[in-house]
Amino acid sequence: MQSQCDLRGLWLLLLSLFLLLFEVARAGRPVVSCPPACLCASNILSCSKQQLPNVPLSLPSYTALLDLSHNNLSRLRAEWTPTRLTHLHSLLLSHNHLNFISSEAFSPVPNLRYLDLSSNQLRTLDEFLFSELQALEVLLLYNNHIMAVDRYAFDDMAQLQKLYLSQNQISRFPLELVSERAKLPKLTLLDLSSNKLKNLPLSDLQKLPAWIKNGLYLHNNPLECNCKLYQLFSHWQYRQLSSVMDFQEDLYCVRSKELHNVFNLSFLNCSEYKESAWEAHLGETFTIKCDTKQQGMTKVWVTPSNERVLDKVANGTVTVKDGNLHFKKVQVEDGGVYTCYAMGETFNETLSVELKVYNFTLHGHHDTLNTAYTTLVGCILSVVLVLIYLYLTPCRCWCRGVEKPSSHQGDSLSSSMLSTTPNHDPMAGGDKDDGFDRRVAFLEPAGPGQGQNGKLKPGLGTAAGWLREDAWISHSEAGKTRPTAAMHGGARMRKVRKKGQASTGEWGRAVCCGRWKRRYRLAMTTAYLKCS
Repeated sequence: MQSQCDLRGLWLLLLSLFLLLFEVARAGRPVVSCPPACLCASNILSCSKQQLPNVPLSLPSYTALLDLSHNNLSRLRAEWTPTRLTHLHSLLLSHNHLNFISSEAFSPVPNLRYLDLSSNQLRTLDEFLFSELQALEVLLLYNNHIMAVDRYAFDDMAQLQKLYLSQNQISRFPLELVSERAKLPKLTLLDLSSNKLKNLPLSDLQKLPAWIKNGLYLHNNPLECNCKLYQLFSHWQYRQLSSVMDFQEDLYCVRSKELHNVFNLSFLNCSEYKESAWEAHLGETFTIKCDTKQQGMTKVWVTPSNERVLDKVANGTVTVKDGNLHFKKVQVEDGGVYTCYAMGETFNETLSVELKVYNFTLHGHHDTLNTAYTTLVGCILSVVLVLIYLYLTPCRCWCRGVEKPSSHQGDSLSSSMLSTTPNHDPMAGGDKDDGFDRRVAFLEPAGPGQGQNGKLKPGLGTAAGWLREDAWISHSEAGKTRPTAAMHGGARMRKVRKKGQASTGEWGRAVCCGRWKRRYRLAMTTAYLKCS
């Protein structure tokens, strides 16, 4: 009887072991013992502080947390573990001597969410180094010797939320990590403190949403002192952002090799920071965001008249869409201070935005600019045409040389009729056509200067007063005569050659000069009226 009981107990034990092995095989977990240099607790393997030069080869596939910190690891190759660790979510490799990481080193751990590579000897982050870690949420790279970060080093890491790059030698701010939201859409913390950053893309940083700036740490960097830097951090201080409020004393800048706190730059005479209003023009459509320090908060907007803004308002210009204030064809009466009440899991936040609406459309303003531009172009064109008219139009009297002195001394102003036969001295010598030079003019004496029978009273007026420019006739070609008075409708014609008076050429130039002056006055008046 006793032997039968013992046999039955043995069979039960063997059956239990068989079932256990079957369950293990069905679960896909080969029976692997804990590595000799590690401490195993359930799915946690701690191999820390064992002076290991390499990663243990026999790692259980069900490992969820692997601690290899404080060892002598120098290289992490693609074949560092022959077993695919699909359950591993945390890998600790800090305080080693890692100076090389293969781009395929993280292929065996595709579901890793936490990776600690701090306190090593990494110098560069090559492209696509972490592209296999598409589920990674936290990456620690502080206290290395990183000098260069490739722009594509963090591609395909859509789940990354926290990135620690402090205490390195980075001199270029990796703007692509925060500006290109498609690269790291969930990044809420970027620690770049204690590096060698001297210049920051201030205008780009100012445009970032508050929930990114709240986790952007830039303290303990040799930043260059200027007023734009002061305005940037003053705005962050006004918004009570953690990246500034937690490290106010460590935010400094360098000027003349001296350190200054960024909030105490009185030697630069920077203006105090003031929250600016949102400016809009009549009829514009735009959206005002409730820029909270945390994502996923519930937001409620209140108008200047202390009325809640609803998601849909009939015949209204302002609505709430996705937590933001949306204006459609804004009006002047829509101006004022709008308040956003945001409620989150950890804290609540209240934001106020002042809206100024100008009582003119932006399109009308452009029309005014276009009109002014057209007027200016027309004015310049008119001035150019005036100058062409003045200086390129020929004046024949200026082209004539000095008049030869005439030998016809017999002509007098007292002659009542114009003779076509010149008075000449038959003994003058030479050909009789030589020296033929006749100057005639139409005279229009008026007023008290006119005497009987068309004669002029001497001493009244001057030649410039009664000599008409458009009646001047210049004739200097030999053998030609001018029409007589009868041919010109009976107009009286007088010779203007009188002893002691100006020569005929001088009279011509005087009349041409008068014509030029009138031409100049007319052109300048036209240009003035065009530009007025």
